[in-house]
Amino acid sequence: MHAIPYGKQEITEKDIAAVTDALQGELLTQGPRITAFEEAFASYIGSQYAVAVSNGTAALHLSALALGVTSDKKVITTPITFAASANAVLYAGGQVDFCDINPQTYLLDLNRLEDMLKKDASQYQGVVPVDFAGYPVRTDELRQLCDRYGLWMLEDACHAPGGWFNDTFGKARQCGDGTFADLAIFSFHPVKHIAAGEGGMITTNSKALYDKLQMLRTHGITKSPELLQENHGGWYYEMQELGFNYRLTDIQAALGHSQLERAEENLEKRKKIAARYDAALKDVPDVATPFVAPGTGHAYHLYIIKTSQRKALYDFLREHQIFTQVHYIPVHLQPYYQQMGWKKGDFPNAEQYYEQCLSLPMYPSLTEEEQEYVIGKIKAFYEE
Repeated sequence: MHAIPYGKQEITEKDIAAVTDALQGELLTQGPRITAFEEAFASYIGSQYAVAVSNGTAALHLSALALGVTSDKKVITTPITFAASANAVLYAGGQVDFCDINPQTYLLDLNRLEDMLKKDASQYQGVVPVDFAGYPVRTDELRQLCDRYGLWMLEDACHAPGGWFNDTFGKARQCGDGTFADLAIFSFHPVKHIAAGEGGMITTNSKALYDKLQMLRTHGITKSPELLQENHGGWYYEMQELGFNYRLTDIQAALGHSQLERAEENLEKRKKIAARYDAALKDVPDVATPFVAPGTGHAYHLYIIKTSQRKALYDFLREHQIFTQVHYIPVHLQPYYQQMGWKKGDFPNAEQYYEQCLSLPMYPSLTEEEQEYVIGKIKAFYEE
């Protein structure tokens, strides 16, 4: 069997044609394909606005700036995430704090969060929940906490385009649709649902935040007549903020838009792959498959099992050309964050999860034959 990675992109002839068309167009950046992609993505997610940027980290950084992160208060996030979820707060000059995870869902534990806020909400300004592995955060419940304690919410939905949950009224809410979070961000890294090489998107239902984000992604510059303080002519622009060059190119937007057109089809493929894993592994000793509550639409960016023999299983599968992965090393245990005073033992649920988690191959082009090979090797490991 050839090598099987934990995730990878799928590029079709239609994708190639879309990129070729962009390359033959008049504009390679700041052109019409950006707007078309933004509008299509907003429609898919269900938000009013979408702002395309150069990557998911840029999306987090600009969101933190737009939300007004300050140096005197902390922002809470989960330790089980990619480091960018926390780093972006530091980029914006803020302070980071962590809240342990729910051991069942692997998401930021809202009960523990409430306990933190009850003790002293005055030291906090916002929360960055993560729809980890594609499992949606109950942003309706989190919104209530944020409103009660005067916090903003930035939803890291990089793993979860197409994910959803039924709110307290039984209405389905899409991850990142702007109903409860002030801003939400997505990534178009090759292993994500929509691959554009690199790229990110910020969604919101706030016109004020949308306008600010558009300015921040282009050096803080605007040419919009209604925003100019003066107007010397058609050439005139003003730098009104200290912004960044976080633009997406039309080439990437063309690829992302093409991939978006089959997002639902690929999401269904991910769900079928997850269902096959669920059925095949449910009775394997020492393997815990992902929990999914009723009324929850898991987007399955990752399919994560837990096992007490994680390292041995990882090595065994690697010997058989199955390249699993671990998501993630707790952020607070990274050397950089340990310098700030975090240490092992601070977040027991996150640390126990890390000791046992393993991400199995999960991507739409994974064939049944390849998946059966993976399942067969996992079972063989436990039968030895």
